[in-house]
Amino acid sequence: MDKGAFVSRAEAESTTLKELLQRYLEEVTPLKKGAEPETNRLNLMMRHPLACRFVAGIRGVDIARWRDERLRKVSPATVKRDLVLLGHVFEVARKEWGIFVRNPVRDIKLPPGGRPRDRRLQPGEETQLFTACREARNRWLLPMAQLALETAMRQGELLRLRWEHTDLNRRTAHLPDTKNGEARTAPLSMRAVSVLRNLPRGLHGDVFPGITTEAVKRSYMRAIRRAGIEGLRFHDLRHEATTRLFEKGLNIMEVASITGHKDLRMLRRYTHLKAEDLAQRLG
Repeated sequence: MDKGAFVSRAEAESTTLKELLQRYLEEVTPLKKGAEPETNRLNLMMRHPLACRFVAGIRGVDIARWRDERLRKVSPATVKRDLVLLGHVFEVARKEWGIFVRNPVRDIKLPPGGRPRDRRLQPGEETQLFTACREARNRWLLPMAQLALETAMRQGELLRLRWEHTDLNRRTAHLPDTKNGEARTAPLSMRAVSVLRNLPRGLHGDVFPGITTEAVKRSYMRAIRRAGIEGLRFHDLRHEATTRLFEKGLNIMEVASITGHKDLRMLRRYTHLKAEDLAQRLG
């Protein structure tokens, strides 16, 4: 203590993981674009018995047990995302909140992230999907699915779309707040314009008012079950839309300007051209 090297562990020894997660949820999560799904993950962590432990006593072996338990229930990619989030909670506590605690996530091996998805719509699935979405109680599900296929927008971008940023005459939709932090203006196909023209407009200004990410997820899952479609996530519609842009003959820079990808290597993950179509072009 005389040398100034002593660091008190009192706060770490009296703070539970649940309290740490709750503070992160209140102070850090609201600043993120993916606040809603992250909130769900943090709430799930807080219900686990490990959350009752003081953070000073949580070791890598404890996190490893939690990891293995989760791997029996969900995919490795999901567990990896959860662990990355948990690790960031410890880092914020250590660096910004002054809690002298070791990050136990650093001591374990993260599960593999999983192979990039290559799910494309099969013949007839688009009609089946739209029919099921039309029957949904959520009135916004059908136009959201249609626009996802026409614009390659992310679900969050569609939910944040506002009429004041949409010009149907010029066929553009401005997105001031995107995942990569940069604004972009997306072109609209004639079909996308038609979908938007048929939507009611309210004083609030949102194209899709009063709907959350979780509501879209649940409504979409029910729709694909009714349609008898397996393994098709809402985000796969963005994959499909991006691939269709390439099939129309657009080059990689043109597609990137539409989809908003900054890393062209990442864009390749969303592009799954059919071998038979490439064979036809080869002659």
